[in-house]
Amino acid sequence: MAATPNKSTGGPALDVQRIRADFPILQQKVHDERPLIYLDNAATSQKPQLVIDALTTYYTQYNANVHRALHYLGEQATARYEAVRKKVADFIGAGDSGTVVFTRGTTESINLVARAWGAARLQAGDEIIVTGMEHHSNIIPWQLCCRERGARLRWVELLPDGTLDLEQYREVLNERTRLVAMTHVSNVLGTLNPVAAMAHEAHQIGACVVVDGAQSVPYLPVNVAALDVDFFAFSGHKCGGPTGAGVCWIRRERLAEMEPFMGGGEMIERVHDDDATWAEPPYKFEAGTPNIADVIALGAALEYLEGLGMEAVHTYEQALTTYALDTLAALPGVRIFGSAPERGGAVSFAVEGLHPHDLSQYVDQHGIAIRAGHLCAQPLMRRLGVPAVSRASLSYYNTTAEIDALAASIRRAQKFFGHG
Repeated sequence: MAATPNKSTGGPALDVQRIRADFPILQQKVHDERPLIYLDNAATSQKPQLVIDALTTYYTQYNANVHRALHYLGEQATARYEAVRKKVADFIGAGDSGTVVFTRGTTESINLVARAWGAARLQAGDEIIVTGMEHHSNIIPWQLCCRERGARLRWVELLPDGTLDLEQYREVLNERTRLVAMTHVSNVLGTLNPVAAMAHEAHQIGACVVVDGAQSVPYLPVNVAALDVDFFAFSGHKCGGPTGAGVCWIRRERLAEMEPFMGGGEMIERVHDDDATWAEPPYKFEAGTPNIADVIALGAALEYLEGLGMEAVHTYEQALTTYALDTLAALPGVRIFGSAPERGGAVSFAVEGLHPHDLSQYVDQHGIAIRAGHLCAQPLMRRLGVPAVSRASLSYYNTTAEIDALAASIRRAQKFFGHG
């Protein structure tokens, strides 16, 4: 789908009305026949019809297990499943499809790295660096790893604008650092981190780098080779794909250092009475029957994004995010969290006198879906000095009119609760 001029956001953008027609859920009405305004895309994205069709086609035309049967259905399923592995590799600039491991999502991908790499490589006294803006999925696995291996967790703090303190990062890096775990784009602040530069500095002292790409892959052109990281994780359901299908990209050199994540069928080469040898990567990390239908549908979602063009998606989201920031910041009593110059479409805010949960429930009555809570980032909430926030997270199918509707609903909430 080609990019077209859009005066409402300024500069080249997408034909958003045409895009919206591809998403059945966006056509429905909620709460007294109000049009659905879905602004919770950082939690999960909506699905275009072709993704839904891909699921149906698998189950109605070639439902079979992969990598096993030699019959027609099995060969069809295996070919299409493996074609998605190649598509993922191309989509994220990996090149080598053998470095793409299918998981249930970002959380499982990071846990895979923690168990299959961290548990085998970390020793007492080693250090893991995490940042103050991480999702729990990129904190808890490393806490557990440190506890089990006698390693230590070190933190990189934030500057007032919501960017990382890179001077402090360089101070924390040392000869004991074995791993740096960071998000590509913050799910709270929207901050786009300088991953390539940070990875370069980590590699100079011999450390590996794992990146949470859950919030970047859906909206940015991502090239893992250019980022030069060791592990990169993302979730299909945030890219327009189904839940339960995700990716852990692993640098080829790291694959050789890793033990299996789980044991079972299809991850073996030979099994003896008292020993076993493993299949070649990536299969040694994919025990059991995989999530075949959802992986195939993830392939359809990536095809859809390719059709839009990731540069066009990124351009549109940047413009829409700027509009949202300006619109919400103009409201009395609204505080925006994070003002990084480079950022994604997660806009977190607080409204003076209103608890985020109350605001979320109020705007929901107007058909507007936003997120409220600690956003699985309690350490960041403490750094921000709040227990919770409200978040509007944007996608390429959202519009300025929807942002205006959110702003109007916030103003009504302020008056309703006696703070406007």
